[in-house]
Amino acid sequence: MHQEVPLIATVAVSFVCAAVLGYLADRLRLPPLVGYLMAGILMGPITPGFVADSGLASQLAEMGVILLMFGVGLHFSARDLLAVRGVAVPGAIIQILFATLLGIGLAEWWGWSLGAGIVFGLSLSVASTVVLLKALEERNLVNSASGRVAIGWLIVEDLAMVLALVLLPALAELLGGHPAANAAHGSDMPLAFTLLLTLLQVGAFAAMAIFLGPKVVPWLLTRVARTGSRELFTLTVLAIALGIAFGSAQIFGVSFALGAFFAGVVMSESNLSHRAAADSLPLQNAFSVLFFVSVGMLFDPSILVRQPLGVLAALLLIIFGKAIISFAVVTLLRYPLAMALTVAGGLAQIGEFSFILAGLGVSLGLLPTDGQDIILASAIISITLNPVVCAGAEALYVYVQRRWPAAAARHGHARYEALSGELDKIRAVTEARQQQHQLEMRELSETFPLFANVDENSQEELLLLFRPKSALPGERVMRKGDRGDGMYFLSSGAVEVQLPNDTIRLEPGAFFGEMALLSGGRRNADVVAVDFCQFFVLERRDFNMFTAKHPALRQMVSEMARERTEMNVMRQKRVQPSDIAS
Repeated sequence: MHQEVPLIATVAVSFVCAAVLGYLADRLRLPPLVGYLMAGILMGPITPGFVADSGLASQLAEMGVILLMFGVGLHFSARDLLAVRGVAVPGAIIQILFATLLGIGLAEWWGWSLGAGIVFGLSLSVASTVVLLKALEERNLVNSASGRVAIGWLIVEDLAMVLALVLLPALAELLGGHPAANAAHGSDMPLAFTLLLTLLQVGAFAAMAIFLGPKVVPWLLTRVARTGSRELFTLTVLAIALGIAFGSAQIFGVSFALGAFFAGVVMSESNLSHRAAADSLPLQNAFSVLFFVSVGMLFDPSILVRQPLGVLAALLLIIFGKAIISFAVVTLLRYPLAMALTVAGGLAQIGEFSFILAGLGVSLGLLPTDGQDIILASAIISITLNPVVCAGAEALYVYVQRRWPAAAARHGHARYEALSGELDKIRAVTEARQQQHQLEMRELSETFPLFANVDENSQEELLLLFRPKSALPGERVMRKGDRGDGMYFLSSGAVEVQLPNDTIRLEPGAFFGEMALLSGGRRNADVVAVDFCQFFVLERRDFNMFTAKHPALRQMVSEMARERTEMNVMRQKRVQPSDIAS
């Protein structure tokens, strides 16, 4: 192995091992995440063979954390969370509280400090987004009321963990650790002032992101999307994500994770959020794999021999403790047993945030390395067993439904129906927006057959390039002798093209003004609105840019312009009206 290229070696071997082991895990009907973690174990210092550069791996892992949190923010739905707040918010908070208390109890039993117990308990209280979504997708429950509650529950957990990541460095010394290496304030400050300063920094950043971000980011994305460059758009999305994450850490002193999360939330408000998500997804996936591989590199398999009871206790807390807590909360809130079992089974595992919290705890001197190894071991085992747990939850519901059908049908039915109705309304609004977008695309090709053969991405780009314009009856839309500044597409109303010896009426679906654009000359006719008109205007620069990427379309426009020129010459000679305009 060439030691002079450690970065390439680390990335290349990580991808190869992760791809092979991820495929094997999938063939064994396990989440590929298990394969990625195993790849990291094979590349770590504990196992023989190639050992990746741990320093580079940790930086790649940090990049993975940033993109993971960016993805969480990008898919964050405030409407869905508000709809399920009645069960997701109290449920997540109660589960975090009780799971953390149980973790503190285990830590006390093992002789660890209070700070170690808090980090350990928090790490065991939060589930993996990747694993939960996969479990719901396999059972076609993502869009069901039960699936939405589970996702909302997990979002609340994620938000709580983001807050924990912000507060732990400030509280580290009080809990028996040491301050963060990049702490902006001195350790001699009073705790109350330190916490107040931390919260003020987070609040200032959040206020700036919430109030300024939605105005700047969508405008910037639209401007870049209008260039028609897919690579520039993807680059801008990543620049916003990484730039806000890095800037928030440098200016406001908050974590990369929080900055990336808010970058995703801000970008989710843009009409181009779906495109941003699609374009950035490959890079998110790639660096997420590197994150899990780097986590696996930190794992010491000998913990299974050195502290088997510790791993077993953590595993029992994750699978049975969390499941019992979430099941009890959902049923006590009078929701159906099916929902309670879905939430309990889906959240009976730990993942991304657990690794992040464990790493932070070790770096702050709060959590011993054995604690991190126990968390990693219990994460790998709980993720591996999660399909079995979910299947067991389904089997239990079938048994209860068969044994006590009346009780299973009545319990929580009214609240479930109300929640389903509210979620259906939100889904209807989302679907209406998507349908409106699709309708605009379809109307574009139906109204202007010229664009019928242009692919969907190009049609979407065209909608961004179009500048809407309107005209009142009698208003001059185009003046003879003016420079050609754009091509006009008539979507409603009617106009008259006033030639020297003729007048031609154009109806919706027609276009005009292309001759001056193609020739670079002046307008050769006046165009006057005879009805209230709506136009789409494609300006000269946008016209040249778009048709340069679609030479067949430019050829069609040039051909039609040539035919119109010939017909106009014939009109002037014969003075015969026609439906073709210049």
